[in-house]
Amino acid sequence: MLRMPALADLLLSVPAVLWAITFHEFCHGYMAYRLGDPTAARMGRLTLNPLHHFDPIGALMLLLFRFGWAKPVPVDPRYFKHPRRDMFLVSIAGVSGNFLTAFLFGMIARLFPYPFLAIPALRQFIFLMIVINIGLAVFNLIPIPPLDGSKLLYPLLPPALLEKYFWLERYGFFILMILVALGVVQAIMGPVVMFFLRLILL
Repeated sequence: MLRMPALADLLLSVPAVLWAITFHEFCHGYMAYRLGDPTAARMGRLTLNPLHHFDPIGALMLLLFRFGWAKPVPVDPRYFKHPRRDMFLVSIAGVSGNFLTAFLFGMIARLFPYPFLAIPALRQFIFLMIVINIGLAVFNLIPIPPLDGSKLLYPLLPPALLEKYFWLERYGFFILMILVALGVVQAIMGPVVMFFLRLILL
């Protein structure tokens, strides 16, 4: 997971990374908008312009190591009719957007092997679009704040436990970085990413 990509892969990864983080955050904002929250739209985040969603460190992580993050889209649960359910839907929307992208590019590779698979650069670009979107989706499913996976637990936790989980959000990023440094995140993600790669490509 932490193998540094070659220069050619690095260059081909740039558009894949920009699309992955942009579409991920757009899906969050669009779902929130459909559920009644205009916050993202008012702040100019309901867009496919990557400059509005770009987080330098998160994008660099995604570019080099195939997992990372974008600048989170602001969401105000006070607009939601069913806050816990709607936060779940908003959270799963970003991950779903990345999986959808990966599956669509997988279908392109299967249905149109020529010219896409006949040209090495195109073949590698399609592979990178698949693996980077899967990596971003799987990384965000880890149930540690502030990742989307933590918000997916909101509807499932009893109120007392949910309050303690909110407290964890203060330290979630530091916990996550420690787990990355120790290789725990990579060890968890590796088999899951490979599972989805095989599912899409084989």
